[in-house]
This record gives sequence, structure tokens and C-alpha cells, in this order.
Amino acid sequence: MRKLQYLFMTLSVLLMAAPAYAQSGSTGGGISMVPIGAGIGMALAAGLCGLGQGRATASATEALARNPGARAGIQLLLVLGLAFIESLSLFTLVIIFLKVN
Repeated sequence: MRKLQYLFMTLSVLLMAAPAYAQSGSTGGGISMVPIGAGIGMALAAGLCGLGQGRATASATEALARNPGARAGIQLLLVLGLAFIESLSLFTLVIIFLKVN
């Protein structure tokens, strides 16, 4: 419960500070937040895709342990699912390359 409270406090501070960065100032010498946001977005995408792949692999291994006769179907769906999960992080990478100059 304490960790959740700290998470929400941190998120509220970050969300309150966002309007300060959104103000338009002078065009020269300013710090662009786009690369920082892109890095955080890619880190989140890669981390969460890794967690999803780990859970999918664990579930497929457990299913194979319970029913070894269904290996072909489980393996096919596992590879298909892992390809879809990996494509999410690749789409994020492409979007970041398009957004960051």
C-alpha cells in the first residue's frame, strides 16, 4: 500500500510540473523534452513487452507440462503471440524515430 501511495504522489508531482514545460518561450536555447519523452516511452514499451513475453512463455511451458500431446498447437500460438508482442515494441521504436528529429 505504501508503494502505491509513493507512486501516486510521484505521478501527481510529474503531472503538475508538465504545464511549466509546455509554455512557449524563446525559440533558441530551450531544452527539448521530446527526446526525454521518447526515451521513457521506449523504455516502458520494451520493459512491458519483455514482461508480456515472459508471461506468455511461462504459460506455454506450463501448458506443455500439463498436456505434452498439444505441443504443435501450443508452439504455433506461442510463436505467433511472441511475434505480436515484439511488433508492439518495434512499432514504438519506429514512431520514436519519426517523432525525434
